[in-house]
Amino acid sequence: MQELVRHIGIALGGRPAQALAGRLLLPVSKDTFLRSVRAKTEGAVAAPRVVGIDDWAWRKGQRYGTLICDLERRKVIDLLPDREPATVEAWLRARPEIEVVARDRNGGYGGATARALPGAVQVADRWHLLENASAAFLAAVQRNMPAIRKAIGVEILDPRLLTAAERLQFEGFQRRQQTNHMVRQMADEGVPIKRIVRLTGLSRGLVRQINRGEREDVFRIRESSLTAWLPRLEREWSGGCRNGAELWRRLRADGFQGSLRVVGEWATRQRRAVQAVPSGTRKSPPARRIARLLTIGRDHLTRADAIQVARIEAALPVLATARELTDRFTDMVRNARENALAAWLDEAEDSMLSSFARGLRSDQAAVAAALREPWSNGQTEGQINRLKTLKRQMYGRANIDLLKARLVAAS
Repeated sequence: MQELVRHIGIALGGRPAQALAGRLLLPVSKDTFLRSVRAKTEGAVAAPRVVGIDDWAWRKGQRYGTLICDLERRKVIDLLPDREPATVEAWLRARPEIEVVARDRNGGYGGATARALPGAVQVADRWHLLENASAAFLAAVQRNMPAIRKAIGVEILDPRLLTAAERLQFEGFQRRQQTNHMVRQMADEGVPIKRIVRLTGLSRGLVRQINRGEREDVFRIRESSLTAWLPRLEREWSGGCRNGAELWRRLRADGFQGSLRVVGEWATRQRRAVQAVPSGTRKSPPARRIARLLTIGRDHLTRADAIQVARIEAALPVLATARELTDRFTDMVRNARENALAAWLDEAEDSMLSSFARGLRSDQAAVAAALREPWSNGQTEGQINRLKTLKRQMYGRANIDLLKARLVAAS
């Protein structure tokens, strides 16, 4: 019976355990459940060899504790009431058998480990390394926002900055624009359509499309029941009506027999065409979105986003260099390329990521270990999530002895 009471208390806490016990016809109070959890202590456990250390919030932004996890056995070892380096150092000194300590880049934990266990290998957490690299690149983008806003307004695009597929699409668009201009110029001079066809080699239908203004979209329009209504649609669009359903209702009132889908697709193409060639008067995207666009593979961007990225990189080559360094660092961390770290640091210290590189240089041994060792703080982060669940379940009122008893016992 006592073991049953204890296990229910560990799983549910006080009040929830009392409520369940009532349904099971067990006359046990919440205080008895909590006493059973506190009274039972675990037997002797093997000395840890590889541990992970991270902080957790008693109250976010005000008070923090420290959680220590055995990474080999995947269980919580201890909870410390604060995250002071002296507390962590004392705990580590009492366990000289520890060989590896995984931690984030918090300087306090690193210093405490170096003083208490100078021979232990410190491993920086890989997720935090990637997150810090992203934050450093975002800071570089934020510092250059005035120049980025000017670059986005530039109307001349350097094709050398585009990928092969993008260059083909852009060159095709430019050829269409040149052809359209030539045909319209001849039409304005009074040249008959038959002579334009003979001089240019274009089909009669294509020349008529150009004269009617049906080849101005960046994304091509196929022939449909909408063709005869395009001038009317252009007038409505220029007048401010941008809703496909409303455009369709207005055309239906004048005798249009086509479907809503045809008009909706035309409106979608119009919106995409507007976005494909950004004008200098558009509002600049926020720094976080620009940073994300710069770090996404070009093949995964829309035409409009690819044009923006190309303009930014052309105007700010130092930002393009920072983006390349960020990509290389991400690849280095994900593929455990320790031998590339020193060269990367030398390059990054002369770039817009210099502050981030200097921080890595000061903790280079732990960063190199992160690229070499299999350990990380992912398990510790998972245990902290479990701890948060327990705190919420107990409405944040549990003392550290009760939290430790429930967390360690459940592990």
